[in-house]
Amino acid sequence: MAKKLLLLIPLLLVIAGIAFAVPANITKVNNGGLMDKKVLVAYFSWSGNTKSIAEKIHKRVGGDIFSIEPVTPYEGDYNEVTYGIAREQVTKGIHPGITNTDISSYDVIFVGTPVWWYKMTPPVATFLAENNFEGKIVVPFVTHGGGGGYSIDKDMAQLAKGANVLSSFVVYGKGNFSTDKELAEWLNGLEF
Repeated sequence: MAKKLLLLIPLLLVIAGIAFAVPANITKVNNGGLMDKKVLVAYFSWSGNTKSIAEKIHKRVGGDIFSIEPVTPYEGDYNEVTYGIAREQVTKGIHPGITNTDISSYDVIFVGTPVWWYKMTPPVATFLAENNFEGKIVVPFVTHGGGGGYSIDKDMAQLAKGANVLSSFVVYGKGNFSTDKELAEWLNGLEF
């Protein structure tokens, strides 16, 4: 019996340590400024990377979440989409039609986009250009394949006229083992 108890004690200590470590990673953002605001997490994701980050943000800040969908979906493999359709739309400044755009009832809008050709995706550009962001808070988050966030936050500020655009969260792909911690730190550092 004593041997079993001695084996259980380290296990209990590990479990207790995990229990105490978890609260440090929980986002305090709801206590710091979002509690009285209507929040939307809107994103475009072709490969699933941006969707993954959007879901992590939504889990932490609550509110509503939706995917920005182009009227004509991007079909084909990676090369056809990124080197064909996307490249043409980005370089020509084409804003394709999207299916959902109403943000009128929201105060804070998290806007997620992958990087395509050093810019936000065309559906996100359409979303920003077609809505009235006057007096709203826009919080960019960006996924990339190795190039970083470029000037996407500044580009979003130009399209979301009248919005207060906060600092963006930039992550490679879907992130890694430290993404949850980095996301929590970023959210806790935002001032709404």
